[in-house]
Amino acid sequence: MRAQTLIGGLAAAAATAALALAVPAMAQGAGETVAVTGGEVHTGTSVIENGTVVFRNGRIVSVGTGPAPAGARIIDARGRIVTPGFVAVDSGLGGSEVSSVPGSDDMANRSNTLSAAFDVSWGLDPWSFTLPVARLGGLTRAVVVPIHAGSSNTDIHEHDAAGAGEGGYHDPGLFGGQAAVIHLGEGPDILVRSRVAMAAPFGEAGAGVAGGARGAAYVLFRETLAEVRLYARNRGAYERAGLRDLMLSRADLEALVPVAEGRMPLIISAHRAADILQVLRLAREEGLQVILDGAEEGWLVADQIAAARVPVLLDATANLPGSFETRAAHLGNAAALNAAGVTIAIKGVGVHRAREARYNAGNAVAHGLPHAAAPAALTVNPARIFGDEGRYGVLAPGAEADVVVWSGDPLEPLSQPEVMFIAGAQQPLTSRGLMLRDRYRDGGEGALPPAYSR
Repeated sequence: MRAQTLIGGLAAAAATAALALAVPAMAQGAGETVAVTGGEVHTGTSVIENGTVVFRNGRIVSVGTGPAPAGARIIDARGRIVTPGFVAVDSGLGGSEVSSVPGSDDMANRSNTLSAAFDVSWGLDPWSFTLPVARLGGLTRAVVVPIHAGSSNTDIHEHDAAGAGEGGYHDPGLFGGQAAVIHLGEGPDILVRSRVAMAAPFGEAGAGVAGGARGAAYVLFRETLAEVRLYARNRGAYERAGLRDLMLSRADLEALVPVAEGRMPLIISAHRAADILQVLRLAREEGLQVILDGAEEGWLVADQIAAARVPVLLDATANLPGSFETRAAHLGNAAALNAAGVTIAIKGVGVHRAREARYNAGNAVAHGLPHAAAPAALTVNPARIFGDEGRYGVLAPGAEADVVVWSGDPLEPLSQPEVMFIAGAQQPLTSRGLMLRDRYRDGGEGALPPAYSR
């Protein structure tokens, strides 16, 4: 009975916190003109001293050194740094609460008849407790990517994604599903754009999915693309059952048509330099639009990645040989890739540490990445990589007003966001953890759950 009371109390506390964090901030300030004045403005492409950022109706109107327009609400940023909101890449924000609790994690699909068609956007939770925590790290947008056998920080193994089940071998299991872009503002609708990219593992994970060898993964992948193109050319015959049997379900075939046609980017997890070179070859020969994820040994082949114009999503703190794939992992990886001309985006690690992306960017600066390149790897570069350049990740006229005022250099851990707007709506800089801290620290009536008073 007492256990039930305690569980009920915890559930009530969680519900209270969720309601407290669910004020419809995205509707606030509609039509209001806001001017952030006097700060050091980092636009994403340049720095403006004593700058002024003006926005209205969710979009930036002007960025420069002029005075605030008459009647505008003024945010005094003197002595502060103003940046675009940061973008979390390769993220599970909104899709996972506790990875070890299956009912709260919608990031992985283990079906043996559905792989590429899996769309994470349908499982997003706008009231996830992870979103306010991420905002505390300056994050205002995220690219939510399905996890698969090759994803970072996942317990998905090759046999879970191999596609072989009781019903037989239907799907190759080479695809994790389709990614989505979200904003982290409060309100019931956080989806910005669904189906922005497809995720797939290569290297050791891809080999495990395909049967144990890297060569099998590439052959199976190319055969899959051939079948997708066959289907795309013969949809009528497929509908009339006049086409030979194909490995994939219809849903997966449809999902992969834009990938095969080079219209949807393919996020490929690859870590070893040799695997990276094979991915570049595959992209060249098949006409694919590729984004490398991981690339811990990318610095060894930085020139080839740059020549192929392939961007990289990376963890700038990866420096340990955790496997034979990452024997040459190096803290200078981000700096070397950037110096070669590769477009990089720096990520946090996992859902609950997504806010640490700025720390990782600072670590990259400590190991050779130019300071100006680090904020770009958190803002303008992610937007460019996922086809949203100019929409967010930059302070420029016409862009969505994701604006953060920092107490100091955001790459310094002691600096904190003091004011945040997402699409022009001011956001509370709090979280359930901070609310519980204050509740128990300050005490007073109602501070403890009802069960503790009995």
